[in-house]
Amino acid sequence: MKKWMVLSVLFVLGVSALSAGVLTNTNQSAAYIRLLSRNPVMDIDGVYFNPAGLVKLSDGFHLAVHNQTIFQEKKVFNTFPLLNDPTYLGETKVPVFPNVYAVYKKGRLAFSFGFGPNAGGGTADYPRGLPSFETPISQLPALVSGFGIPTTAYDADIAFEGSSIYLGFQGNVSYALSEAVAVAAGVRYIQATNTYSGYIRDIRINPVFAGNPTGQMISAPDFFTAIKQPVYAAMTSDKAVDAKQTGSGFTPILSLNLTPSERFNFSVKYEFNTSLVLVNDTTEDDTGLFPDGVEFHNDIPAILGVGAQYAFTPKWRALASFNYFFDKSANWEGDEELVDKNTYELSLGMEYDLSGAITLSAGYLRTQFGLSEDYQSDFSNELSADTFGFGARIRATERLSIDLGALLNSYKDFTKTLTLGLEYDETYSKTTTAFAVGLNYRF
Repeated sequence: MKKWMVLSVLFVLGVSALSAGVLTNTNQSAAYIRLLSRNPVMDIDGVYFNPAGLVKLSDGFHLAVHNQTIFQEKKVFNTFPLLNDPTYLGETKVPVFPNVYAVYKKGRLAFSFGFGPNAGGGTADYPRGLPSFETPISQLPALVSGFGIPTTAYDADIAFEGSSIYLGFQGNVSYALSEAVAVAAGVRYIQATNTYSGYIRDIRINPVFAGNPTGQMISAPDFFTAIKQPVYAAMTSDKAVDAKQTGSGFTPILSLNLTPSERFNFSVKYEFNTSLVLVNDTTEDDTGLFPDGVEFHNDIPAILGVGAQYAFTPKWRALASFNYFFDKSANWEGDEELVDKNTYELSLGMEYDLSGAITLSAGYLRTQFGLSEDYQSDFSNELSADTFGFGARIRATERLSIDLGALLNSYKDFTKTLTLGLEYDETYSKTTTAFAVGLNYRF
């Protein structure tokens, strides 16, 4: 009975745990998508990547509007032998992932504003739910057969959809101490919203007994009621969740830009830990484990970003970036204890001016997570990845430029061994593609 009781709790645990984990999005411009290394840039998207470098812009007002369209497929392959189908697919579609940047530069000073989804994971749709939801249900035939009632099959209608978006509103003040040294200070306001909806309903089995002599699929709650098992009838009844979590926080940001020569630029940026408390706003929760009004911590970790840019010739440039995420120091209600090593990103990008109007670019990014096996699950997993990006900047006029980019992520599958009466494996895999376009205008 204890094993079967997980049916009543896994549904809600699976939903709520999707909001926990490594949250930060560093893909904050179309130029990033085409290059994958933007930490040392002295361009308008430096509002996010290198605020101190904004002092290198020409005097005047600069505006950029960018958008990314992102597609991700998540797959869980579970070898538990009682499941009807071992493969579970989830789709994340983000048709609009906007970034807006504005900079006013005058002399040694630059004032800037940025907006974008700085964290969160878009919308994930699992039309069959997840193995954690179905595995307890798959044991029903064996359970009922143990009562002396032959049962060989089960079925259920399971679905889950979750969305997570953390909108950031950032302001910076940048100042050039000299031609070679610039500093900046800023703050980002984060507004976080997670929504979850899903259900487990119409659980059916095919017991052969006096009330169902031909072994047709029938309602599991009705069956357990008929054989006077009210506890199991309640456990197999329809369950649903409809909940929202909201919260806000502030991220202080400091940056330094060094330009010792015309060919070389170096940057350092530190984003402090964002203390974030989310609150449950629950419309429906049949299990009672997602209580309305309960608060929990889901911090955005501090980040140290370093970048270097070198121009081999006036037309050919290389950029390198390194980001280090202080996951172990964040407050994730204890999940930070499941982090073995902090996450890091290392990237290299190349740009070449094909002509005065067209710049071609390509980049490579390595993302390395250090999460323990206990952290990884079907509803919350992060996979190390190799990412490849490419694209171009087109200077349409003296004042208007257009960034075009595309990327592809190659993730490393993760397999863990689980035990539920017997040992079985569960493997997590992902694929991601993104396309981006950005308009940059100097007034």
